[in-house]
Amino acid sequence: MNKPSWLEGVITADSIARVLRYCLIPALVFYLIALAVMSASGFNMIEILRDPAQQTGQSAFLGAVSTLGTWLWLSAAVFCLFRVASGAAPLEPDHRSLLKLAGGFSFFLALDDFFLIHDRYITEGILIPAYALFLAYLIKRFWALIRKMDGLAFLSAGTMLFFSVLVDAVQEILPIPYGASQALEEGFKFLGAAAWAFTCYRLAAWGLQRR
Repeated sequence: MNKPSWLEGVITADSIARVLRYCLIPALVFYLIALAVMSASGFNMIEILRDPAQQTGQSAFLGAVSTLGTWLWLSAAVFCLFRVASGAAPLEPDHRSLLKLAGGFSFFLALDDFFLIHDRYITEGILIPAYALFLAYLIKRFWALIRKMDGLAFLSAGTMLFFSVLVDAVQEILPIPYGASQALEEGFKFLGAAAWAFTCYRLAAWGLQRR
C-alpha cells in the first residue's frame, strides 16, 4: 500500500531509529526510573504523577513566580547545552568550555530551585559560597570572552543575585515587614535569573549572529 503524499519521506528507517534513540527510549527510561525511585521512597502513583495543585486543591497559580524562575534557569541551561550539541557553527575551545560550564551550572540551579536543595538538603552556608566561587572562576578564566559577548548582562545577573543573597542574610534586621523583605529578596532573585538566562542566550548566540 502506498503512503499518503503528506507522509512521503517522513517515516523512514533512519527517522524511526533517530526518534527512538534520541527521544522516546531515553524518555521512557527516565520515566520508569522516576516511577521506581519515587515508589521505593514511599510515594503512591497519584502523589508521583498528579500536579501538587491537583493533590492539594489549591490554586494552580500557587508558587507561580517561583516556578517561572525555575524555567528561567532551565532555559539558560538549554541555550548553552543545545548550542554545544547542535554543531550549528564551529566553536572555539574556550567558547565550548564556557557554554558547558554555564549550561551545567544553570541546570544545577534549576534542580536546586525545583527540589529546594538549598533549603532541605545542603545548607545555604555551603551552596552560596560554592556558587560565588564558581562565578569568580568564570570571571577569572573567561572574562575576556564574556565581556566581548555581553559583559553587562553577566554583571547584571551577578549583581541581582548578590542583592538577593544580601537581603536574605539581613532580612531579620530590616525595618520592613517580613513579606516585604521576601518580595525584595525574590524580586532580586527573579531579575537575576532573567539576566542569567539572557546572558546564556547571548553566549550561545555568539558566532551564529555574525554568520
